[in-house]
Amino acid sequence: MTVRYSESASNHADLFFSIVIANYNYGRFVGQAIESALTQDWPHVEVIVVDDGSTDDSADVIRSFGEKITAIFKENGGQREANNLGFDKSEGDVVMFLDADDVLVPGALRSIASVWRAGLSKVQVLMQRVDAQKRPMRNAIPKMRDVIPKIPPGLSSEAIRQWAYKTSEYPTPPGSGNAWARSFLERIFPLDASYDSFTDSTCIAMAPYIGDVETIAAPLVLYRMHGTNDSAMSANKSNFRREVARAIKRYHAACKACTMTGRPPPPLNTLFAGPHLLQVRVASLRLTPEDHPLPGDSRSRALYDALSIPFRANFERPGFRFLIAGWSIAALLAPKNIASTLIRRRFI
Repeated sequence: MTVRYSESASNHADLFFSIVIANYNYGRFVGQAIESALTQDWPHVEVIVVDDGSTDDSADVIRSFGEKITAIFKENGGQREANNLGFDKSEGDVVMFLDADDVLVPGALRSIASVWRAGLSKVQVLMQRVDAQKRPMRNAIPKMRDVIPKIPPGLSSEAIRQWAYKTSEYPTPPGSGNAWARSFLERIFPLDASYDSFTDSTCIAMAPYIGDVETIAAPLVLYRMHGTNDSAMSANKSNFRREVARAIKRYHAACKACTMTGRPPPPLNTLFAGPHLLQVRVASLRLTPEDHPLPGDSRSRALYDALSIPFRANFERPGFRFLIAGWSIAALLAPKNIASTLIRRRFI
């Protein structure tokens, strides 16, 4: 019998988690993702694995877990479709879309449950970058040391909402680092083709407008970097154009969320105000200018934004904003071969 959690209850012991894992050809990793979910020290967990038409040994790995998990095998249709199906089959009060190449740290669910409260759209945690063998590398994401204000004492939901509204960005991890309230997901799922093909992109964009965002400044997920990640920006120069197009879809998703909650939609110029998107825009404008998808954008507009970034209100600390501005100006003005090197080193 599924144990349901009442948001009005003061005791979180009955909070029920659904871990949805969408997998495509990650047979070498998906078993560890499943095991990390099954071994959480929390009594009320279901693990749903949706294999999206894999052609490697994923099916054998998934079937080896037997009745410990709910396994679904379907034809390839992409992550959004797989997560739509996984969410439809889930029953949890809190849903995590764990990427098949990522790993939950022991105690992750207990930590999330400890801060859960009514009115949340999500709890977000830090993700520790690791290599294919789970050896730590570089910093955890998002980089909280560069965020204003430092946490603790707190990264408030209202501050996140304001940053999202003014710049289309806020400090957030990608998919696996977010635990979503079912009440939030039920308002937007199933996601149709008008939304981004990556589920986390839409959910992250809409979350601040539909509920509160709680942040745990501890690495509770291992984010595996193995060279073939969908998020590997430098793998193909067209990926930067793709990321700008995704940002446009996130903007439209944010507008829909504002309409749902009676808020005025953010102005379109917020797409020109975000420091991370600025860097992606610069890379797209330099590497694939003929396919750059943001209307009204140009190298001169990006240069103006780069000069403005240090003086705009944002969650990045001033010193970090100056670094972003300096890199952006150099990449915009340098000869193309030098610009390509700067971009490759920035997004390696």
